Amino acid sequence: MRYLLVILTLFTVLSCDKNETEFLTFGTYRGQLKVSETVQLPFTFKVKDANTLEIYNAEEVIEVDEIEYKNDSVYIKLPVFEGMLVAKITDQTLNGRFLVEEKGRQQAFTASKNNSRFDNNAKAETNITGNWQTVFSPNTEADRYVAKGVFTQNENIVTGTFLTETGDYRYLEGVVNGNQLQLSTFDGAHAFMFTGTVTDSTINGQFYSGNHWKEPFTAKRNEGYQLKSADQLTYLKEGYDTLAFTFPDADGNQVSLTDAQFENKVTVVQIMGTWCPNCLDESKYYTSYYNANKDKDIQFVALAFEYAKTEEKAFSFIKRLQDRLNITYPILLAQTGTTSKSKANEKLPMLNHVLSYPTSIFIDKKGKVRKIHTGFNGPATGDKFTEFKTDFTTFIDQLLEEE
Repeated sequence: MRYLLVILTLFTVLSCDKNETEFLTFGTYRGQLKVSETVQLPFTFKVKDANTLEIYNAEEVIEVDEIEYKNDSVYIKLPVFEGMLVAKITDQTLNGRFLVEEKGRQQAFTASKNNSRFDNNAKAETNITGNWQTVFSPNTEADRYVAKGVFTQNENIVTGTFLTETGDYRYLEGVVNGNQLQLSTFDGAHAFMFTGTVTDSTINGQFYSGNHWKEPFTAKRNEGYQLKSADQLTYLKEGYDTLAFTFPDADGNQVSLTDAQFENKVTVVQIMGTWCPNCLDESKYYTSYYNANKDKDIQFVALAFEYAKTEEKAFSFIKRLQDRLNITYPILLAQTGTTSKSKANEKLPMLNHVLSYPTSIFIDKKGKVRKIHTGFNGPATGDKFTEFKTDFTTFIDQLLEEE
């Protein structure tokens, strides 16, 4: 009901007194989200027809097919995630808001016909192609974390991502104008913007997550830099060798690892959330693998930790994810009302901590935990994604061969 009131309020603000419905027209647009008083986050999208469009982030293409119109306003529901763009259409321009209702967040949104994400207005003074040893919030111990920047630059245009020990920032795309770096991504859940001053060996910049978080980062060129192994960050506490839980599925059934569906099977337990882009990337890969290997003694089960305030709403998000990705393995509801990792750890007290969404726990046919993988290196990470897939299939095959 509250979401409907938000939409109706926006409609009242955005709409004019006119009877004719306005529609999006074919072409490429530059959308912009306001992340601060002085910074706009740009992204590009192409309207294919009045009811479909595509959002672009480097090689990523996000298909959007839930578009509704009323009078002079358009309501664009982003796929999988909760986010919605609501805007008034005037002379092929859009003015409105990006809303994530359950989180109580909104950002000013505008769009107009434009083929480029950023303006290229100065020759790049340096090329940042390569690997960058990065520290976010370097001067704040509580928020400090390390990352690895991996970028490719062609003249002004830059693509790549930041890998952290808990996941990656997905497909980033931007420019270097003079000595100024700008990178952005928008996927319907997260709006990330990076700005910085670059030299041949350093980057000093700011990271914006929507309009609710901002932090500095520093980076130095280091081709040999590596993050800690994702298989060593999360582990079972001393005295444990198994995982145990009981959580409900959408039908109200209480599901546990001791159930018959997991007996004598290699099981992958996925700690995730429907709101999490890295979890989305992981779910796509796991779904593809599972659908191709259903004849083997393997089972997947996901534990969803949701910020939705009610079970009904949380299960609606889960169903949306399952339907969009054709996920056939069970997704159980582990938590509502918060995505707090400390709260999640209370649900799985045998773990030293829940450090990341996603986290995958590999269990052998005898029910013993054999490996825990923190985070996920998705397709935006290139070679790291390929490496993950190779390691995953090799390890699963090893477990399947065991008696």
